[in-house]
Order: sequence, then C-alpha cells, then structure tokens
Amino acid sequence: MALPALATVDELAAWMQREPDELPEGAALVLDTASAIVRTEARQRFTRGTTTVALDLRERVVRLPQRPVVSVELVRAGSRVLGADEYRVWRDELRFPFAVFGPVVVTYTHGYAEVPGDVRAIVLTLAGRVLTNPSDLRQESVGSVNVTYAAETIGASLAPIERDQLARYRPRAAVVGLNKGAGPW
Repeated sequence: MALPALATVDELAAWMQREPDELPEGAALVLDTASAIVRTEARQRFTRGTTTVALDLRERVVRLPQRPVVSVELVRAGSRVLGADEYRVWRDELRFPFAVFGPVVVTYTHGYAEVPGDVRAIVLTLAGRVLTNPSDLRQESVGSVNVTYAAETIGASLAPIERDQLARYRPRAAVVGLNKGAGPW
C-alpha cells in the first residue's frame, strides 16, 4: 500500500505562492516523490498507521522503530501472547519486568495525527525546488537575463540542513553496555 504524500497540492501551491491550477500536471507525483525521500531519510512514516514487527530484546527492552507510539495492540513472545500487565510502554520502547526469550512480535499503532510542520516544510521546499528547476539546470541565459541555480536545486535530493532537521526523527541507535571492571582503554 502506498503511503499518502506528506503535503497536498494546495499546500504546495500556497508554499510556492501560486494558484493550484498554475502548477504543472505532475505536481502530485513530485509531492509523492519528495515525501518518499523525506521518509527514507528520517526512517519514519509520519502518518498514522499500524505495523507488526519482530524485534530482539536487549536487556528486557525492545525499541519500536516507528514513532510516536500511539497504542500497542498485541505483544507475543514465542508462542505466548502477553497481557498488558506483562510489559510497560515508555515512549518508543516496551519494557519487560521479566526475562523474555526469542524475538518479540509487536503490533502497534504509531504516527502523528498531523504531519509535523518542519517535515511538511521540507517536503514542500524539496517539491518546490523540483518544480522550479525540472530540467536540473545549473545555469541558463535568455538575452541579458542570466540565472544560476544553487547546487541544492539540482536533482530531487535533500540539502544538508534538511538532513540535519530530519535527524531528530530517526530511530535512536541501540546502546551497547560495556563490561564493568574492564581495564582502561
């Protein structure tokens, strides 16, 4: 199932200070593509959805990859379905008070009720760049008018600042415990 774009054509038109009918026919495709690029970079879907994942336990904790976690519908350890009193949801983690063996299968609902404003802005900015410079020109001249495009406007890619802004949405890396009492490096 294809995920919906993270912004609408009407929002894109307003962002570009144009009327919706002034946008090219492919504007919806550009928004879908920009949304896919942003989702890939952030490793998040952003829109509300339900996912089932199999995860390995680390020190009686599993970290759910999609955020924010809205609710947990099912947790299964091995062939046993766990009751809600057998785990605790804390932010994007499930914590278990007892040892659980094997992978944990979790079905949970996640995502935002509305796409975060900064994410929507990145999608709209990327889509606007693609629509403004669809031929990926570096420079063009018509008579005495000379226009030079910034490197960020060439191709459907994110600028470094946009990657930095999306970094806060990426799932956090797992922390590996160090052996206590180990000697100095």
